[in-house]
Amino acid sequence: MGDRIRVAIAGVGNCASSLVQGVAYYRHRLEADGIRETLGLMHYDVGGYLPGDMEFVAAFDIDERKVGRPLEEAIFAPPNCTKIFFDDLAASGATVQMGPILDGCADHMAEFRDDQRFIPAHAEPVDVAAALKESEAQVLLNYLPVGSQQASEYYAQACLAAGASFVNCIPVFIVSDRAWAARFTKAGIPVVGDDIKAQVGATIVHRTLTRLFRDRGAVLDATYQLNTGGNTDFLNMLKRERLSSKRVSKTEAVQSELETPLPDDQVHIGPSDYVPWQKDNKVCFLRMEGRGFAGIPLNLELRLSVEDSPNSAGCAIDAVRLCQLARDRGLAGPLKSASAYLMKHPPEQMRDSDARAEIDAFIAAESSTEAVEEVPSAAK
Repeated sequence: MGDRIRVAIAGVGNCASSLVQGVAYYRHRLEADGIRETLGLMHYDVGGYLPGDMEFVAAFDIDERKVGRPLEEAIFAPPNCTKIFFDDLAASGATVQMGPILDGCADHMAEFRDDQRFIPAHAEPVDVAAALKESEAQVLLNYLPVGSQQASEYYAQACLAAGASFVNCIPVFIVSDRAWAARFTKAGIPVVGDDIKAQVGATIVHRTLTRLFRDRGAVLDATYQLNTGGNTDFLNMLKRERLSSKRVSKTEAVQSELETPLPDDQVHIGPSDYVPWQKDNKVCFLRMEGRGFAGIPLNLELRLSVEDSPNSAGCAIDAVRLCQLARDRGLAGPLKSASAYLMKHPPEQMRDSDARAEIDAFIAAESSTEAVEEVPSAAK
């Protein structure tokens, strides 16, 4: 391959910052240091695409501190608060453009202090589909706030119009929705979603432990996962009505590991509170109550602390490259194993080990029926 993947971003927040920094980091390690750095990656080579083989060609946001600024500057603007681990960024040539606000921001976000609150830009929204075409973007990453149903659908429609793949990193159900999936399949566009997992985060750890109970013959009777954080994602989710799809996504990801799902009153999974001083650090408190041999009770408690946004970038960097590889092979529609391995609410839940094996086979193969159906290579 050797070509750069032309990537657009909707929502220049902490997750975008971590991904842009990470791509530059891995590229620098190879080009300047001559090191094929594999630390923190699930796949170094995805069908010829290396971690640094992304070019960010377009970006969209609605905050005045980001709109109109070069992407490589906007990712460090407030209210972003993730760790800065690589700031030697070359000029991308991409200026952050004003997107439509729609339901992309909760009203209460304007009530907090300046370094955390949302400040809307005084600019007219651009035609995103036209901007994607002009930039020749091949993949768009959706990093909008949780609860942005209308805005996410707008960007999904823009991708359909522009022929770009849609990687949906938030818990708004697009790729896992049959109607949307059929539209992308008909248009000849591969997509991955919905709601990105962290590399080693609360959901994947909870899934793994739930599977451990099942595989070792123990019965899980009740469980909770309580998460706190201090980034704008947690601030946004103080508006509880924006949380419904997030709770569904995280709960189904864990319940799918059980032969018989737990009753609703015996499982509680989801964001719990906003703690400003935590910034981009996310803390998960996990408890699992069950029974082992002869019905003897057993309890498990765990505390996990992670930097939230870099944790998701480890999955996003694979999702983008797998999407582009599918485009190269003329595939269309939801990528089943990529969505199952990298997302909480895929079109089809799979055991993580099975999804990983299918991804590895897909990367190694010359062609695949991984997606819904094959289409002419015009989607490239």
